[in-house]
Amino acid sequence: MFPLLRRGPARLTARQVHRRTGYARAVPLDVREPPRRLTGHAPGAPHPPLSVPRAGAAPPRAAQGGPVVTVRRSGSRSRTATGFIAARGAAATDVVGGTTARTREGLPVTVASGGIA
Repeated sequence: MFPLLRRGPARLTARQVHRRTGYARAVPLDVREPPRRLTGHAPGAPHPPLSVPRAGAAPPRAAQGGPVVTVRRSGSRSRTATGFIAARGAAATDVVGGTTARTREGLPVTVASGGIA
């Protein structure tokens, strides 16, 4: 069902993630620290900061039992979170370019005011 979404180094583009979360229920996790998330995130994305999976905690309830896509602003540290989450047995990958790529692609982003940009 998710040939690109598997344990390991596979990565997805912002557009691929948008299609998968819209139709196949992959859960995007925004793993930035709280102040950074205020700049915008994928609508409905749960928010466990990177420190949570790093500490070995389970993904949020919404992300348990299904594939997970980690997101940060530019995508570099989301690979770290992906590794922690995959180590706990979840199918996980990250977004190439993070939220910045999502914005550049013209995909929906929720901003601090709660509106969609």
